[in-house]
Amino acid sequence: MTVRPWTLPRLLPALSGWIALAALLLQAGNPLRAVAAGIFLLVGPGAAAVAWARPGPSWRERGPGRLSAAALTVTLSLALTMLVAEALFFRHSFTVGRTVLALALLTTLLTLLPRRLPAAPAPVSGGPVRRFRSPRRPSARATGRWRLLLVTGVLLLAAACGASNGAGVGAAELHPQTAAPTSPTAILPPVGADQPPATGPWHQVFRDDFNGTVLDGSKWTTCYDWNVRGCTNTGNHEDEWYLPGQVAVADGALTLTAQRQPTPGSDGKTYPWTSGMISTGRDHWDGTPRHIFTHGYFAAAIRTTDQPVGMFPAFWLLSANTRGGLPELDTVEFINSNQYADLNLHAEAPDGTNIDAHYAHGPLDYSLGYHVFGLDWEPDAVTWYVDGVQVFQVTDPAAIPTTPMELILNLAVGYQQSPPPGVDKTQVQVDWVGVWQH
Repeated sequence: MTVRPWTLPRLLPALSGWIALAALLLQAGNPLRAVAAGIFLLVGPGAAAVAWARPGPSWRERGPGRLSAAALTVTLSLALTMLVAEALFFRHSFTVGRTVLALALLTTLLTLLPRRLPAAPAPVSGGPVRRFRSPRRPSARATGRWRLLLVTGVLLLAAACGASNGAGVGAAELHPQTAAPTSPTAILPPVGADQPPATGPWHQVFRDDFNGTVLDGSKWTTCYDWNVRGCTNTGNHEDEWYLPGQVAVADGALTLTAQRQPTPGSDGKTYPWTSGMISTGRDHWDGTPRHIFTHGYFAAAIRTTDQPVGMFPAFWLLSANTRGGLPELDTVEFINSNQYADLNLHAEAPDGTNIDAHYAHGPLDYSLGYHVFGLDWEPDAVTWYVDGVQVFQVTDPAAIPTTPMELILNLAVGYQQSPPPGVDKTQVQVDWVGVWQH
């Protein structure tokens, strides 16, 4: 047996992987990022696998041999890419960069593995010595290995597609759907759902996992922009007065607590409830917002209240310019119910008329565990996701916001109806909040 020497064409798949990884360092939106990563993911891993398994030159062949090599290359590349991505996905660590890095390492390993070829036959005694050439027709053993590799590639691709069926949503799933009830024991955040399911590339611009014992004041304030020793939302005629003491961070989660307790507001009124909220907005009317966003994917893992009547928890975006006016994007609201997740858009058309879009996702007891609610705000569409599955979309150009917005999580009380007499306290918990942009 002889060892095939390394040549530049054989090293190209590995080099393409590291070039793709370097391209990811370019600014988001640079087309070279997508081109370099796309070429590598489509060809690189499979080309390295084919080159290692092939008994002789493959790309120099003509006709069916070259076509089969190309088909097998793409099949293996897609299968390996999907399997690596899913492995990272289910370990809560999926990013495009990590996927490309893992595949670049795998491709390099396949490239560096020694590849042995049949030795040249001994020259006939007394005859001239000829350079050995691989026969055009592969041996039965080589053909068997080719078939095994082809079948393996197809099975890998089928397994990857099957495994990803429940982890994401295809382009055809554009319409609302009702989720099946979950098991009462499902109390943890959905596995791997803290990554944007929408088409990227993405980079994270904001994150809070609520690790620690105090709220991060560089990210959050505890009232609306009209904060004066607390605040409320008079536009909804709510029963609560928001105070910082109703916001707690412990055990890796944020807790907003609503409590039946007469609380005097700075507006001269006494409110029957006090509650908690956080916002990336201002400390007061003349302040500067901490964080505002124009477009992006907004998500949070939320466990809503088990006492829903009279309660109104929400995860939403409010215009940083109008400070209480439209537009408004509601990633999720629970209005007097923990069985339906309300997904809403409120905007104002150029002629001054209101635009409202609404979808209720359920029934499902959202108080039994954390669920991830996401909203993808693009220039041409707003799309809602629940646990990584697309459930609602608005594409009316007049409805799509263009103004910077603040992020809000709050637990309102008394909207549409007051809590029953037997309910004096309830809570909403948030495991994490994240924002991604292109």
